[in-house]
Order: sequence, then C-alpha cells, then structure tokens
Amino acid sequence: MLPRTLLTGPSLADAALLGHVERGREWPLLVWAPGPGVRMVSSAVLGGGIGERQWVVNAQVPPGYARLDPVAHLRDLAAGAGLDGAGVGLMTAASVADRRHAADGGAQALVTAGIGVRGWAAVPGAGSVAAPRPGTINIIVSLPVPLTDAALVNAVATATEAKVQALVELGADASGTPTDAVCVAAPSPAAGAGSPVESFAGPRSLWGARLARAVHRATRAACAGQPTP
Repeated sequence: MLPRTLLTGPSLADAALLGHVERGREWPLLVWAPGPGVRMVSSAVLGGGIGERQWVVNAQVPPGYARLDPVAHLRDLAAGAGLDGAGVGLMTAASVADRRHAADGGAQALVTAGIGVRGWAAVPGAGSVAAPRPGTINIIVSLPVPLTDAALVNAVATATEAKVQALVELGADASGTPTDAVCVAAPSPAAGAGSPVESFAGPRSLWGARLARAVHRATRAACAGQPTP
C-alpha cells in the first residue's frame, strides 16, 4: 500500500509517491513540496497562471475520469497528503509511478507521460473530447534562479519545444497529446538570495538551454519507458 502523507524537499528528485483511492481502487499521487518562497507558472486546472505556490501534486486517475469537480478533488487530495496553502494540481491517466527526472546545470525536470492519444496541435476541424486511452504528458520544471513574468511564460514555451523535440526523435509523429500540462517553478525575487532576476528563458538563453535539455531528456525517457540516461 502506498503511503498517505509524506512531505518532500526542495529538489524535484525528492518528489514523493503517495496514494489515494478512487472508484474503490488505490491510485498513485506524486507530490513535490518545495515550500514557501516559490513562484510558479502553470496551465494546470488547479493553481494555474502565475503566482506564489508551495506544492505540486500530479494525480493518477482512472481512464475515462468523469468527475465534474476536478479542482475540488485535487484540493482534497492535497489536503489528504498534508499540504496546505496555495499549490498546483495536475491530473493524468498515465502512470505517475513511472516518472522520469533529469537535471542540467541546476535546472530540473520531472515528467510523467502517456502517449496513447497523441497527434499534431494544428489539425483540420473543431476540437473534440479526448479518447479513452491514457494520453497526457505532464512536465514539472524547477529552476534555482528568479524569473520575470515574461521569462516564466518563455520557460513554458521552451519546455514545450523540448517535449516536441523528444517526441519527434522517438518517431511519435506528434507534437503532444490533447491534455498535456506544464508547471515551471522558480524562487520568488524576494527569496532568491540576491540572485539577479532572469529576463529570458528561451532555448538559447543560459537557463532556458538548461531547462530544455533537462525536459528533453526526461520526456524522452518517460515516453520511451526507459530510465533517464
């Protein structure tokens, strides 16, 4: 049985694997709790946007998840894991136990992936509800330096580019899945221990390049089902 509560350290490598029950079955819950003094940008259903956040949960849920209250559900899961304050909540039908971690020069990435439903972002016709097979790539990034709002957004774009590069290299013929999500965390300027606030996070900037390499390695390993090289 997976543990119910376990707080984690500031490194993404310290993310804990807990458990929660849904439909009478136990499912994994990945928890990272860097604590106060961290700003995050995310596309997550809970805690999305830009702001101070203290934790991230990545909850594995049953395929065909049909609850209409995902925000309340994620809040309950976070509270059950002993987390309080503001945080980010992600969901996926893919295995979060098979997460992959990679680091490059202080930049870290933690990726869970299912690519059963995948394709290219720009396709003819209107959007539709996702198919029932697991298909979500959730990317969590941690940087040790403060970023401006613009650089935080830039970091999301860089992480997405690195994800697409990994998929193409694996021959996945896709830019992602319909439900991919990204979360980038960095110290708030006040908690940055005097570090200059970075204005850029594109793939050729210092921290953007490190972020891209970490995301690329972790995504490629997660999608290939192999340990990170």
